[in-house]
Amino acid sequence: MAVAAWAASTSFSVGDIRRATTDQASGLFFRCTTAGTSDSSEPSWPTDIGSTITDNTCVWTAIASAYEELAKLNPSAIIELFELHLDNTLHGSTDVYRFHAGANAAIDGNVVFNGNTYTRIPVKADGFEFTNTGTLPRPTLTISNLDGTMTTLLLLVNATTAGNDLGGAEVRRIRTLKKFLDGESTADPNAKFPDERWYVDRKANESRDEVTFELASKFDLAGQKLPKRQIIANVCQWVYRSSECSYTGTDYYDVNGNEVSTEAADVCGKRVESCKLRFGENAELPFGSFPGAGLTK
Repeated sequence: MAVAAWAASTSFSVGDIRRATTDQASGLFFRCTTAGTSDSSEPSWPTDIGSTITDNTCVWTAIASAYEELAKLNPSAIIELFELHLDNTLHGSTDVYRFHAGANAAIDGNVVFNGNTYTRIPVKADGFEFTNTGTLPRPTLTISNLDGTMTTLLLLVNATTAGNDLGGAEVRRIRTLKKFLDGESTADPNAKFPDERWYVDRKANESRDEVTFELASKFDLAGQKLPKRQIIANVCQWVYRSSECSYTGTDYYDVNGNEVSTEAADVCGKRVESCKLRFGENAELPFGSFPGAGLTK
């Protein structure tokens, strides 16, 4: 059964669970921990699990939507879904690829959640756990390439931005339980952990069998990314010869840095070396990426 939305000027009892009326607290539900009557206007909901908010005479505590179930179920009952979101500027497309690993024994084939179909393909995801060491995780996502799908996608993307290899693509990790999937009697699209958002930093490996990507976390402060774009280590995100790139010269090079004679053959390799060839070895470079980000492992 879907969780009801919060309502104004309503009496609530301890243990009642409600969700926000908007997406302002996406992925979280709120349990009434002090009975009372809600305010005439909706509170500004907290976004951290365990945080509380006073709502007139009620007090609410933020919980993950599947929190109660996880307290009772084996972790293997968690359904792990992934979405790969392309960027039109970087990849020439806004397509979204949805898939799941099928690691849960109760799942056979594709699944549907919140109206979206997630294709079952071999996927291995590692390193998403946060630690107390002060460094951000650097997860890896390995996707099956047995049918050549990933190689085909990489070729299409690299035709738009040479050497991009899906750099800057957003990866969303969504976790829920089987009972909340579409088609179940208890289906609920809001019953999930808060979505995790990562970005492809680089392609770590490609073979006929699989492709592995290294992911990077977005930096977020008060809802704002710092800076306000993806932190990508080694792939320039500027469109070649755009105002951000600022190159207008007549020295031409191919994607591998070899000098060519015509503008038609001039393709930027999107690497620091590509910038140096055009602007000079010791010049200030308008490189649209963050080489130092790769040193924070």
